[in-house]
Amino acid sequence: MSRAWRIAATLAAPALRWNLRRRLRQGKEEEGRLPEREGHGADRPAGPLLWLHAASVGETLAILPLIDALLARDPALHLLVTTGTVTSAGLLPQRLSPAAAARVIHRYVPLDVPAWVARFLDGWRPDAACFVESELWPNLLGACAARGIPMALLNARISARSFRRWRSFGGWLIRRLLNRFTVIVPRSPEDAERLEALGARCLAPAGDLKLAAEPLPADPAKLQALKEAIGPRPVLLAASTHPGEDELVLAAARELAPRFPELLTIIVPRHPERGAAIAALAEAPRRAEGALPGPGPTYVADTIGELGLFYRLASIALIGGSLVPHGGQNPLEAARLGCPVIFGPHMGNFTDATATLLAAGAARQLPDAGALAAAVADMLTHPERGAGLAEAAARVVSAATGLPGRLAGALLDLRPAKAAERA
Repeated sequence: MSRAWRIAATLAAPALRWNLRRRLRQGKEEEGRLPEREGHGADRPAGPLLWLHAASVGETLAILPLIDALLARDPALHLLVTTGTVTSAGLLPQRLSPAAAARVIHRYVPLDVPAWVARFLDGWRPDAACFVESELWPNLLGACAARGIPMALLNARISARSFRRWRSFGGWLIRRLLNRFTVIVPRSPEDAERLEALGARCLAPAGDLKLAAEPLPADPAKLQALKEAIGPRPVLLAASTHPGEDELVLAAARELAPRFPELLTIIVPRHPERGAAIAALAEAPRRAEGALPGPGPTYVADTIGELGLFYRLASIALIGGSLVPHGGQNPLEAARLGCPVIFGPHMGNFTDATATLLAAGAARQLPDAGALAAAVADMLTHPERGAGLAEAAARVVSAATGLPGRLAGALLDLRPAKAAERA
């Protein structure tokens, strides 16, 4: 099966190049960096080099505390960070300190074509590699193993559906892939049970890096300006909304207006290009046009990278993508900033985080969009209930405080020189 995958991937190379050009036209690739997808662009620094791979935005955010912990423990270390999306590539330099940025190199991960993977590994020659969540590419992992590069899998997750599929159709392959890793850190005890049942060895205690992520940043001057514009008004924040959701939020705001005339509803669309349409619908000022919240009941924050500002202002945070069947956005970002968190029934993209928050009494889930106004009214009338959610959320996220340091130590010990010292 491994040989068949190598042959199939090699034969697929022309089609993959075509697909990269198609993605480029869609804004999902960067033209000047397309060669990186074929393993070009190596510029290995002298000294120890650890490779971290985070597929997209969520994984990139999760490894930021790990990056800091690694660099703090080894002053000579450089990090190669690969991702697979334009958004994550743009996010990384924004979130790194200047000192860290000088020691972190970003490249797009090569596609799983044997020749492209070989070119990448021959150029970078990492001392060890770390993959986040479920990035299990057979050619990439096999090439690392053939070169003797020790590998770790962090936040390892196997959904119940994937577990059933692997057990039914690919037990031998998944066992082979998992056992290429020197250490596997499951995301949760449930993931640990599934991984063990699939034949994984070298399982470490479970730990979720996403619980340990740093709070979203906020510019102090911009935050102060917003506080002055809003004043003492209570704020309902609809964070990272998706199409069809804004109308539901605005309907709830209209229902709340007679009882809470001072309530300010701030809508932050997941895709800022929808800001003009939402502002027209709500007859509200737009942040993209430089406006601050006015005396009206609604404000549209249609900018990129400023969600940390609005979580710090929210009396109640509604997690977007949960009132419509999108699957929700990350509720931990709001929880980490002390927001009372509510979300709708559609949180399939963050089932573990949702379950963790609900079990701890750190969030409130609505049965449908029609329950939004009543839930907000209840929390505004009884502010101690929102405070209780925020306090419980703080306990949830603080439980993972020491995880980046523990994982950093384990990754640094993977390097051959360290392994030789232990021997």
